[in-house]
Amino acid sequence: MSGGEVAAIIAACAFLALVIFLVPVLIQFYQTMTKVSKTVGEVNNTISSVTKDVNVLTHQVEELLVKSNELLEDVNQKVETIDPLFTAIADLSESVSDLNHSSRNVASKVGSIGKNAAKVSVASKVGTTAFKFFRKNKASE
Repeated sequence: MSGGEVAAIIAACAFLALVIFLVPVLIQFYQTMTKVSKTVGEVNNTISSVTKDVNVLTHQVEELLVKSNELLEDVNQKVETIDPLFTAIADLSESVSDLNHSSRNVASKVGSIGKNAAKVSVASKVGTTAFKFFRKNKASE
């Protein structure tokens, strides 16, 4: 056997060892790629499903916002309608407060007049009694 033949046999053995080593690695790589491919497919399906759900939710939220805006506009119009009522109530409340204040002033004045009238009444009775007493005394003299 010559040196070239030995080198060819060694090269052939080395190539055989490389192939034997690479076959399981390639099989494992293929299985991993298959799993990754399935996972990517499931992720794509999930993203598609989530996108559809988000589109539905977005549409519903838009409808809800439109209805909320309409409701807010309606409430604002009604508040504008009843705003004069609240202004009138505030004015009436102020008038009633002024009337109460005036009534208290009148009541205190009437009370003081009543006290003075009572004093005058008592003084009048005392005077009348004294006048009658003096008249009787003059008549008896």
